[in-house]
This record gives sequence, C-alpha cells and structure tokens, in this order.
Amino acid sequence: MEQLQSVTDKLCANVEKVIVGKHEAVQKTMLALLVQGHVLIEDVPGVGKTILARAFARSIGCKFRRIQFTPDMLPSDVTGVSVFNQKEREFEFREGPIFAQIVLADEINRATPKTQSALLEAMEERQVTVDGTTYKMPAPFLVMATQNPIEYEGTFPLPEAQLDRFVLRIRLGYVPAAEEVAILNAQQFRHPLQDLTQVISHTELVQLQEAVKSVFVDDRLKEYIVAIVGATRTHPNVYLGASPRGSLAIYKTAQAWAALNGRDFVIPDDIKQLAEPALAHRVIISPAARMKSVDAADVIEEILHSLPVPSVEAR
Repeated sequence: MEQLQSVTDKLCANVEKVIVGKHEAVQKTMLALLVQGHVLIEDVPGVGKTILARAFARSIGCKFRRIQFTPDMLPSDVTGVSVFNQKEREFEFREGPIFAQIVLADEINRATPKTQSALLEAMEERQVTVDGTTYKMPAPFLVMATQNPIEYEGTFPLPEAQLDRFVLRIRLGYVPAAEEVAILNAQQFRHPLQDLTQVISHTELVQLQEAVKSVFVDDRLKEYIVAIVGATRTHPNVYLGASPRGSLAIYKTAQAWAALNGRDFVIPDDIKQLAEPALAHRVIISPAARMKSVDAADVIEEILHSLPVPSVEAR
C-alpha cells in the first residue's frame, strides 16, 4: 500500500499544479478513478470543473474527449451513428465522443432527459448499443460530469437513474483570496495546464485499481455501511432513499480512501468521511422537508450521529 500511496500522491500533486487550493476535491476524484466510478461535479461556473477533468486526463495520458451538452443535442451526438458508405455499399459506425477513456460531460443538466439517458448504458455496463450492435468502451473509462446548480436558467434536473450511476458528487467552491491571487499570477502568460506532464500511464492506473480491491473491510463495517444506507430509506424526511449502489459506493471508496492513507484496512472514520459525497445525490428529500430547508446532507449527518459506530481492530 505504500507504493500505491506514493503513486497516487504524485498524481494528485501533479493535478494540484493547476487546481489550486482544492486538495479534497482532487483526492475524491482520485478515489473515483481508483474504484472505476464516475464523478458528478456540481458548482457554479468558473471554479475549475472542466480544468480538473483535463488535468487528470493529461496526468494519466488517457484519451480525453469533451461533450458540451446543450438543449438541442440528440442521443446520437453522444453515442455515435451508423452512416451508409456509398463506396462499400454498407452501413459503418462512426463513434461518438463517448468513446474515450476520460469523458468530460460538460453542463450535463443543460441537455434534455432523452439525451442524458444516452450515458446510462455506457456508465453502468461499459458499452454502447447502436442499431442493435454493442460496442465496448475502452479501459479505463471514467465520466466526469459537471452541472450548474438547478436554479440556473436553462437546466433540466438529472433523473434518479442517472444520479445513481455517479459514485461521488463533489463541489469545488470558491478559493480563498490568497490562492485566487496565485491563480492570477500563474496564468499571466499561459495556462499552467499546457505545461502539465504525464506522471503515470493508464496501464499503471489499471494496476492501482486492482490493488485497491484487496483492502480489507471487516464484516461489522459492512453491516455499518448497510445500516447507514438503510436508514436513508426509512428516514421521515426522505421521499426516496439510496439504492444498493449507494452501499457499494461507500464500500469501494472507503477501500480506496484507506489505500490513499497507506492502510490495507478500512476504519469507521473512512466510512463516515465518504457517506455524504457517496449518498447525498442519491437521496431525494420529501417536499415537506424541503420547505423546512432540510437537505440530503443534513439527513446523512443526522443518520451518522444516530447510528452506533462499530469497534473493529486493525489487522
């Protein structure tokens, strides 16, 4: 695990040459990479959501594509389309921008639900079906979707099935004044992203992904994860609780978080640290609770305080 920690620290440090003052957001994106999950980055425009995705792609040397979602976009604009080849007298498939190792779905909630649904099969099953033919996605495959707050004009809420496919939701937020001055200085002549170099290969990333799976999770911690997720389904302020994908999201990211911290075992604090980013976007608050300004983060925090924390011994 020391070697894994060393490699991931090097990767995060490289990304932070561009993303200033957002160590936690960079680490959580790293978690998604390690567990082969997808990330939803929700925040106001201009705080570095797109740059974060580009920085990771450059640091790993992965094939990167960006999809700018708009209200007039069609599903075929994402997945690709079959075109008739006059010379060969047959149809041939032209890949859409989804066929990349790291895909930036920029402003995903500006597209209609029909277009958003084009991502569902690719994100869950790592494949796309067009005209009855199935095409496999490359490995590793990561969707980093950005969305503006739903209150912004011209946005469509993401359906529950779409939200459930993101392993984590993160927010970047504004940087402190001193670090914002550092951003101004760094971009005086050129953007630092242009000088960012590759620090690991995507083959090494696949090896890291396999190594994370061996992190030990005690049975009592597995029961603790299930209890947290189960409590979201029975909470009086919740209209729809988290699915079993929520349990898997906490389980896998807790393994990765332990590995990032040089441990080959998970502790309760790992689970508590990741419960909110793994579950908040999956939990739908009831209308009555929303009127009282209750949000999903409040519910998850209440659940964490109410449930007894299991005591486990380190291996």
